[in-house]
Amino acid sequence: MENKDTAQDLANEVKVKFLDWGLIDYQEAWDKQEELFGQTVALKTRNRTEATAIPTPDYLVFCEHKHVYTLGKSGHPENLLLDEEGLKAKEATYYKINRGGDITYHGPGQIVGYPILDLDHFFTDIHLYLRTLEEAVILTLADYGIEAGRYPGYTGVWLDADNNKARKICAMGVRCSRWVTMHGFAFNVNVNLDYFKNIVPCGIDDKDVTSLQRELGREVDIAEVKEKLKGHIASLFKMELV
Repeated sequence: MENKDTAQDLANEVKVKFLDWGLIDYQEAWDKQEELFGQTVALKTRNRTEATAIPTPDYLVFCEHKHVYTLGKSGHPENLLLDEEGLKAKEATYYKINRGGDITYHGPGQIVGYPILDLDHFFTDIHLYLRTLEEAVILTLADYGIEAGRYPGYTGVWLDADNNKARKICAMGVRCSRWVTMHGFAFNVNVNLDYFKNIVPCGIDDKDVTSLQRELGREVDIAEVKEKLKGHIASLFKMELV
C-alpha cells in the first residue's frame, strides 16, 4: 500500500511522452523536432495572449542517426575537415543547425536524446537543465562501473577530466525559446569513433573522444543503456514517462 508521501510524489511528477524514433535520417528527425517544438511554443504564446490555460506537452525523444555532422550557431565551419567528396566517401551528410555549440558527429551506435520540454513544468534555469542531463549520463556510466564527470568550462560528460587523459563520451547542445527546449545530447555507446577524426569535435582540438564500448572493451546492448538512461532522466527531472 502506498504511503501518502509516495502518492504525493507520483502526483507531482510531470507526465512526459517518450518516443523512440529508432535509426532516422537527421533532416527527418530535425523536421519532427521542429514540429513538436513549434507546436509547444505556439501554445504557450496563445495561452499568454488569449489568457487561456491549455496544458503544454512534454516529450523525451531517443534516436540514432545515419552518419551526419552538425554545426551549431557558434561553430566554425573549418572544424569540419572534409569537403563534399570526403563527405560522400564517408556516406555522411552535413547541416548547419540552430542549437548552441560547435561541430559534432552523430551516427549508429550513439544514443541521441532530444528532450522537448516546457521548463516551466520543471525549473527555468538552462544551466541547471544542462547539468541535470549530464548527471543522468554520469549515473548511467556509473551503472557500468565507469566514473565520469564534468570538464570545467565545457558542457558534456567526460572521463579523466582532471588530467591529460581527458576524453569526452557525451556531447551536448540545446536550443531554448520561451523556456521550451529542443536538440539535446549525443551519448557514444557503440559508435564508430573513426568518424570523429574528420572534425575538431566541439571545437576542442586537444582532447580525445571515447565510447562506452571502447571503455568496457566490448559491445554494449544499446537497448539496455537506453532503459538505464531513461530511468535516470525520469528520476532527476521527476518525470513520469508515458
